[in-house]
Amino acid sequence: MKKTTLICMLIFSIFFSINNFAQSTALYDISFQSTWNSSDHGTLPSNAHWSNLVGTNHNGSVTFLAIGQPASPGIEDVAEIGDNSTFNSEVQAAINMGNAEQWFNEPFAPYAAISSATLSNITVSEDFPLVSLAAMIAPSPDWMIAVNSLNLWDTDMEKWKESFTVDLFPYDAGTEDGFGYSGSNPSTNPHGVITNIAGATGYPFNSEKVGTLTITFKSSTLSNTNFKRSETAKIYPNPSNTGNITIANANSIKNIEIYDVLGKAVKTLKFNSTEQNRKVDVSSLKIGVYIVRLTDNFEAITSKKLVID
Repeated sequence: MKKTTLICMLIFSIFFSINNFAQSTALYDISFQSTWNSSDHGTLPSNAHWSNLVGTNHNGSVTFLAIGQPASPGIEDVAEIGDNSTFNSEVQAAINMGNAEQWFNEPFAPYAAISSATLSNITVSEDFPLVSLAAMIAPSPDWMIAVNSLNLWDTDMEKWKESFTVDLFPYDAGTEDGFGYSGSNPSTNPHGVITNIAGATGYPFNSEKVGTLTITFKSSTLSNTNFKRSETAKIYPNPSNTGNITIANANSIKNIEIYDVLGKAVKTLKFNSTEQNRKVDVSSLKIGVYIVRLTDNFEAITSKKLVID
């Protein structure tokens, strides 16, 4: 009976701590409207269209694409063939590491050069306020529109940004040769970097945009000034059989306590550093289920389930 009572008290304490601090979130519509046309961007092919608008919202610890940097395998596939599976895997890896929140994937309609795609009712949290997006300009060697780490959080005013628009221009991913609207071209060897090709020599585009991204603010939660970031910490691998776990997004965490299912503390660690990722030795723990209790610098407490197998 005493053990059962202890477990119930521990669970109650965990859930009370989690619910005592509300994270600030905002609701947005994110819409891309194409202005891709023959007058500004060369004679378009008969099957001119866009691949799905894909991306994620994330924190500053990860960058999915950037001008002047090589394209990742995922962005290469988006730009060359409009395939999103590898980019999805890259985003999912970032989500597992605690650096991204969700995957976006929205088709364009109609299937044409002048078309649009809208990510409706996207909930973005304060810990993942950056948005990165991409879509293929099709057919093409490796051309796309791209958004790199667009911040929806106004850091100066400490609030969510109101509605605004962004003009988007064509980019070359630097992975396939070619200057015309064709999808069959030799690979660029070695690969180059992502570049803005609006008005660039040899390309069909003049300096005009190919579309407009409209970010429409709809609503937000009230940000609790006492909100703490321990809730965003992620544990991996989980389940774990490696002898070590990593706690990501741990830069604000000062105490880590691990409890067994009976409520007994089996490991306690204290920190005074600002490391983003912290490794914890769990090799002494037996196979089973544990509760990892995290306390941040503001005394906010959250908990995560850990499985040792």
